[in-house]
Amino acid sequence: MTETSNQPPEAEAIPPELSHCGAVVDKAIEYMIGENLPPVAIASALLGGSLGLLSRTMGRETMQAMLENALHSVQAGELHPDQDRKAG
Repeated sequence: MTETSNQPPEAEAIPPELSHCGAVVDKAIEYMIGENLPPVAIASALLGGSLGLLSRTMGRETMQAMLENALHSVQAGELHPDQDRKAG
C-alpha cells in the first residue's frame, strides 16, 4: 500500500515541470555531495543561482513574496531536519 498522508491535495498538486526541476536539482545535489563539497557551499551556490534567476525573470514584489514564504517555512519548523525524517 502506498503512503499518501504526505501528498498534497489535488488542488495543490505539484505541477509536472516543478517536479522535473526538483528531480534535476536533487541529482545535482547528490552529485556535489558525492564530490565531498561542503553542504554550505552547495546550498550557497544553489541559493545564489536561484536568486539570480529570479531577479532576471520576475518583479521585486513577486521575488520578495517567494522569499517571505520560504522564511515562514523556516520559522514554522517545516524545513528542520527532524521534519524530513518524519516525512521519509
